[in-house]
Amino acid sequence: MPTRRRRTTGGGRFVLIVCRLADPARNRPPGHATMLNRLFRLDQHRTTARREIVAGVTTYMTMAYVAVVNPQILGEAGMDRGAVFVATCLSAAIASAAMGLYANYPIALAPGMGINAFFTYGVVLGMGHSWEVALGALFISGVCFLIISVLPIRAWIVNAFPRSLKMATAAGIGYFLALVAMENAGLVVADDATLVGLGDVTSWSVVLAISGLVLIAALDALKKAGAVLIGMLAVTLVGILIGETSWQGAVATVPSLAPTFGQLDVVAAFDAAFFGIVLAFLFTDVFDTSGTLIAVAREGGMLDRAGNLPRLRRAVIVDSGASVAGAVLGTSSVTSYIESAAGVKAGGRTGLTAVTVSALFLLTLFLSPLAATIPSFAAAAALLFVASVMIRNMTGIDWSDATEYVPAVVLAITIPFSFSIAHGIAAGFITYTAIKLLSGRFSEIRPAVAVLAVLFVAKVVLLGT
Repeated sequence: MPTRRRRTTGGGRFVLIVCRLADPARNRPPGHATMLNRLFRLDQHRTTARREIVAGVTTYMTMAYVAVVNPQILGEAGMDRGAVFVATCLSAAIASAAMGLYANYPIALAPGMGINAFFTYGVVLGMGHSWEVALGALFISGVCFLIISVLPIRAWIVNAFPRSLKMATAAGIGYFLALVAMENAGLVVADDATLVGLGDVTSWSVVLAISGLVLIAALDALKKAGAVLIGMLAVTLVGILIGETSWQGAVATVPSLAPTFGQLDVVAAFDAAFFGIVLAFLFTDVFDTSGTLIAVAREGGMLDRAGNLPRLRRAVIVDSGASVAGAVLGTSSVTSYIESAAGVKAGGRTGLTAVTVSALFLLTLFLSPLAATIPSFAAAAALLFVASVMIRNMTGIDWSDATEYVPAVVLAITIPFSFSIAHGIAAGFITYTAIKLLSGRFSEIRPAVAVLAVLFVAKVVLLGT
């Protein structure tokens, strides 16, 4: 019985042709050293260009929401949203390309969630600093991270901090994002008697935000690539149909980067008042990067027999350098994205996956009207889902030891309640050191933790919060 050939559409045929042209297994004799093979060692990693490109598209779909959400959050700080949109896409494209070409890993980068919220609602709106000075603090933290990455002390610093506080920091940022998302959607509002109260749950913004969260979670449970992006677009479409938002268009010329490019104020950020802020940026970047790199590498079986990540130094240099470049362009810290695991699950094993993501973010530069169309309640749905993912880190805490879980809880809840990652980290380190001391477990306090606890106390005594 003859086999029926499946018909493809014009767009599908184009993608198929590109993949076939790029795939050395289809177009070259076996073992032929094509440019892609030499550059990304495809044969050595037992993969093909077609598989890597598909993996790159998958990763991009899972993290493309950042191009919408990041400008909305940083825009609240007074930054030009069009310029932040360009900075977001450019920083993601540059950093992902560097990760692919220099470190040869299928890991994409973009401005991180959580840091952008702390930047806006904690540092700028909460503490009253200008966004230019806040960018300067980000730049300083990025340079510190780069120095740590170049020198052989990164592992010492990461290992010096208790696992419980690392997990609590990630979870606390998740709580912080959740509070920001619920406030933006109108789900929670200010209340004179109770500080916060329930908003109007019958309003369209609340209904659509919760509906978007439910849809995203369901799609993620069904292992659908791009669940967050699909959920945001679906909620936006409903919003357009009922008149809650308006269609701004899809394609346009790239907005100007001038309003944010090079506008950071590094000199003003060299102030004692920024000590805790810089540390908060630095710790979050270091911990996020280390955890993401190991998690994605483990998913793809890229760790060596000892459980270490080959070329780790190259990867963290790219990540730290990306944070410096992001501050110059005009966006919050750029970091490795855990969503890269989706591309690894799709077969990505080399830097070609990351380079594919880079190319797609460059194309995204022309979609600024579409990004402007997506309303805050749709972005809130995405933030609530990302927050849920981050809060899962609380399961990594040792709940049988009060000297571990109490400081972790104090750190995690102080971040959203004080609207400050820096204050949360300070509270966690001080509490951890004090409880260990009073319980007679001096040997469990590592020198770096004790030093930081003392510095945080000194800052509060001498400079206030």
